[in-house]
Amino acid sequence: MTAAIDPTSGVRIERIALTAADGYNLAATRYSGPAPARAHLVVGGATAVPQGFYKRFAEHAAQRGFDVLTLDYRGIGGSAPSTLKGFRMNYLDWGRLDLAAAVAAMREEGMPLYLVGHSYGGHALGLLPDPDAVDGAYTFATGAGWHGWMPPLERLRVLFMWRVLGPVWTRLAGYLPWSRLGMGEDLPLDVYRQWRHWCRFPRYFFDDPGMTSVTARFDEVRFPIVAVNALDDAWAPPASRDAFMAGYRNAAVRAVTIDPRLAGLGPIGHMGYFRARALPLWNEALDWFEARRAETSTGRGALVLQSCEEMTKPA
Repeated sequence: MTAAIDPTSGVRIERIALTAADGYNLAATRYSGPAPARAHLVVGGATAVPQGFYKRFAEHAAQRGFDVLTLDYRGIGGSAPSTLKGFRMNYLDWGRLDLAAAVAAMREEGMPLYLVGHSYGGHALGLLPDPDAVDGAYTFATGAGWHGWMPPLERLRVLFMWRVLGPVWTRLAGYLPWSRLGMGEDLPLDVYRQWRHWCRFPRYFFDDPGMTSVTARFDEVRFPIVAVNALDDAWAPPASRDAFMAGYRNAAVRAVTIDPRLAGLGPIGHMGYFRARALPLWNEALDWFEARRAETSTGRGALVLQSCEEMTKPA
């Protein structure tokens, strides 16, 4: 483990190792502000995205009083083996084992624990073996992945990737060389195969007859969720979000749709939620966590959210 203090922000950044329940070692980073933390926060990243992508958000949250943990899922970044060829895993492992290890590491008696999920990170909420450990979640860009929810041009690109490029590349390399498309890190073969299979369905794995025992676990999620998606997110537009988030049947889900033009944020797409210009979105998420913490600490009970959809107003 190594630790250092950022001279500009005063945030303590500590590289740590986590061990998942099956013994797999994971690379993680903990961000702590100069003042005692008021709550703990775990960031569940998107498919093929290393934890360093969330560094700015984590530092900002730490400055605001959150103790933050980011991690690389197995097969990604610092948690990848020397070669992905021959590396076997289940796509679900990122949630039920890896994110679960991060939640366990940040769980502390009397300290609220929240999750921020980006894309796949919003799927992983329902895969946690102990969802009662979590007090609330805020997701960005989580959707069902079906090409039918996407704009026409993106739909064609995605179908070409699934039906032509992906099969050829994986047959030659033994994994998906995703980095060649400039879309993140290379992906283990099993992740590619499961991802492609579930993206055939309008409601992702909720429509897969072989996944009923897994999707039934989503009924155990009862903490409130805010799900944010931008209109210019070609991979996870609002309709895609709604199709997936309906799987959290016993959670109060608040759907927030962002029009980047009205919000004055510039293009967001699928990745812009965690770029520096998205600072207003970060603060909205952190404000929501703060409100939940304050509500709980005063003994007035958990914050109740009604399912709704709203448009972000001009900045």
